[in-house]
Amino acid sequence: MGQCDCRTHQFQYREPVRAGSIGRARQTERYRAAILLADLQIGFADRAVPADVPDVPLKACFERLLELAKAFAPGKADAPCVLRSLELNPAQIGEGVTVRAAQCEIAAAAPARLPRPIHKIDKLIHPKSIGIVGASATGMNFGRIILRNLLGSGYPKEQLLILKPGETEIDGVKCVEGLKALDKKLDMLIVAVAASAVYDLVDEIIASDAVDAVMLIPGSLGETKKSREPAAALAARINAAHGNAGGGPIFLGANCLGVVSHPGTYDSWFIPLERLPKPQKKPLRDAVMLSQSGAFMITRLSQNPWLDPAYMLALGNQTDLTHGDMLSYFAELPGIEILGIYIEGFKDLDGLQFAKAVRKAVLNGKQIVVYKSGRTAPGQGGVMGHTASIAGGLTLFESVVRHAGAIVAEDFNTFDDLFYMAGNLQHKKIGGGRLGAISGAGFEAVGMADNIESDTFAMTMGEIGADTVKAVEDILVAKKLEQLVEVRNPIDINPGADDEAHLQITEAFLHDPNIDVVVVGLDPTAPSVRALVESKLRPGHDINDPKSTVHLMPPMVERNDKPIIGIVDGGTLYDTMAARLMDQGACIFRNCARGTRALVSYVEARLYADSLKSRRPGGTDF
Repeated sequence: MGQCDCRTHQFQYREPVRAGSIGRARQTERYRAAILLADLQIGFADRAVPADVPDVPLKACFERLLELAKAFAPGKADAPCVLRSLELNPAQIGEGVTVRAAQCEIAAAAPARLPRPIHKIDKLIHPKSIGIVGASATGMNFGRIILRNLLGSGYPKEQLLILKPGETEIDGVKCVEGLKALDKKLDMLIVAVAASAVYDLVDEIIASDAVDAVMLIPGSLGETKKSREPAAALAARINAAHGNAGGGPIFLGANCLGVVSHPGTYDSWFIPLERLPKPQKKPLRDAVMLSQSGAFMITRLSQNPWLDPAYMLALGNQTDLTHGDMLSYFAELPGIEILGIYIEGFKDLDGLQFAKAVRKAVLNGKQIVVYKSGRTAPGQGGVMGHTASIAGGLTLFESVVRHAGAIVAEDFNTFDDLFYMAGNLQHKKIGGGRLGAISGAGFEAVGMADNIESDTFAMTMGEIGADTVKAVEDILVAKKLEQLVEVRNPIDINPGADDEAHLQITEAFLHDPNIDVVVVGLDPTAPSVRALVESKLRPGHDINDPKSTVHLMPPMVERNDKPIIGIVDGGTLYDTMAARLMDQGACIFRNCARGTRALVSYVEARLYADSLKSRRPGGTDF
């Protein structure tokens, strides 16, 4: 096979090529490699293929394509060149595969990035010492806000240092002249200086070996045309340092909002705490949010504080640490059960590492919720300008990470819904996709049934058994509703049903072996439901009544191993009811269609994850 020089080459076939025909190349020896690439994908060793089994030739074609990808993949030491792209268009499937035109692009392999010492991420999220560069002694710049947030979040003042020539202390924190004045190695250094000052400072950090982990807060490194070349050179120097003894320091960012680590007792975001309080909403924080965009995390948490991750890290431009690095680390970290990840783009080859880390995390019992931006051409352009990333193909990305076991969100709201649902239901049993739907509002019961299908998965309405029918009939008699309600699934239990009726019927459905999960409309506007903070018409008939849903539902959620999704569809009058239920661990949505759609995606992913564990225990290949 011919050698490939440093240039990129493109080659095309425009003559009909029949499956199994190898060796039609007529170009010179220098280009013979590319023609073989175009031929290999359609060779089937002349095997006979039954005309009525189209999957057989298609599977064989995919097998050849996978062989081709492995043989000429970036990072393969003995490959003479790298296959950058390959397109078969048009291709016809019949007794065999006929390709009418093929095009491929090959190039010399780029130098591989050295492995990052990801064990040092522990120093990033659990630092015993933190230094700050860039805190103003007189004004409230980003560095000073970060300092205030560190102090305000409870990080010990004696474990902080400010690198500031000419100052002795700022806000009661000791200052030193610089890296050379340190008397011991820092676990973490936060760099909040102008972008132009970053290049020399990073070189000093690498040369001094005085820091294990670094946050690069400044933006614009690699995001503008002018900065791309120096930013690439900076990344190359950081990469080279990983070849040193000990692996050198790791860098988070640049264009990085920072990190919130509740276990590490610190908040290094440059958002003042008064603008985004972070009260604990879960009894045990067991989630992580990873995001290229800091603002994505801020808005998600502001709108739904019940997401309540233990760790929130902004990756920014991935100058060093990548999505694959972060997920590889957290896939193995005990105590973490859910990861929510916002991605704009990957560094070269990191998509594969990320997919492998997804599979590893899923096999370790963790749930991964992913949203990837750059879904349109304008969006892809915005990705390059925001975090200097190449957005990449969305369809391919979603297919690969779903296959790896992730739960894929198609928009911001769905990400919130799935991340929240995963945090509530991770310990519930998903025995199948049979739904029980209950509401006192007819439209809501129908709306649940109308939203049990997605493009890739469908739940069914469970057929309730005779024992369940009898149990529900007894409840209706006790509540004097038997003349108004027909027992079925979905069931409209009438606006006259009170809190007890809703929850007793829910529990009857949960006990049915033909029901795997229940969605119950809690009907806050119904007169009999105790949903108000205070009722003027019926004093005491409110959420503080021991017979209210707020008091009765959380224990029911706790004692049942099947999932329950509650719907509180109403205006701001019912915000307190919903919040009180969510505070106690009930999974609550404010719209039946939104809650049911999220449930469909969640159930699909959980069932698939269970199948992965049963097929490949302990394995990460896919």
